[in-house]
Amino acid sequence: MLSLLYVLISGIALPVGGIQMQYLWRNQLGDGYSLGLGSAACLGAAAATMSGWCSLTIGSFVCTLVCTLICFFVTLRINTQNLITFGILFGTFIGSLGTIVVTNAPNGELLKQYYLWGAANFNMEGVTSGDICFSLVLFAIGLTVAFIASGQLTRHFKEEIELSRLHKALLLMSIMCLVTSAVSICGPIGFISLGIPNLSRTICKSADIRKHYAISAAMGVALLLATYIVVTHVNFGVYLPVSATMAIIALPLTLILFLKKD
Repeated sequence: MLSLLYVLISGIALPVGGIQMQYLWRNQLGDGYSLGLGSAACLGAAAATMSGWCSLTIGSFVCTLVCTLICFFVTLRINTQNLITFGILFGTFIGSLGTIVVTNAPNGELLKQYYLWGAANFNMEGVTSGDICFSLVLFAIGLTVAFIASGQLTRHFKEEIELSRLHKALLLMSIMCLVTSAVSICGPIGFISLGIPNLSRTICKSADIRKHYAISAAMGVALLLATYIVVTHVNFGVYLPVSATMAIIALPLTLILFLKKD
């Protein structure tokens, strides 16, 4: 049941975070992992696993919070195009730190534990009841802020207004909470944070972000559930990580996305 709960949470949190980032940036390249948020969550989880200094979720939250604060101050100084470049470079830097932490694992058992978590197969490897409770709180906060700010964010995307620094900070925190609520428990999950919001915007031309919340969440849960069923019951005798399997399953959706845009 816990695995299915986090299929649901991840299927909602990552697409909703992704569509928020696209509206905040007014750019289709935005997603929940932009600005290194996903890499920071993984770095925190790696540090927590290897050192035992805190739980998975706390480690992910602390690292992602620091990353979000850095990114917020950067967003105040550079334009969107440069921000995307910064996000890619900063994410690579954070990911490199995570690689260093993992490759210096004290023992093979911890390395295996981290790998199984990073495979994002909803195995709940190393997850405690405290982790579950904290991630649920983060998910609730992120989703609540997303809906409260939806009207202003839609107007910002349509260039009717420019969000204040406070609004941008709150939205980045909201996105950070959503990303951390999923990644800290299940590991990184690709495609649905970037591909699903873009697919939603291709299918539905409305600028109202609340419609895209609903469409993206529905498609995210459906795609993640289908992937979970495949890796759990139709694995052809080999271990299939969720992210890799989803990339294969999502290929037709990707083709639809680009064909419709043409």
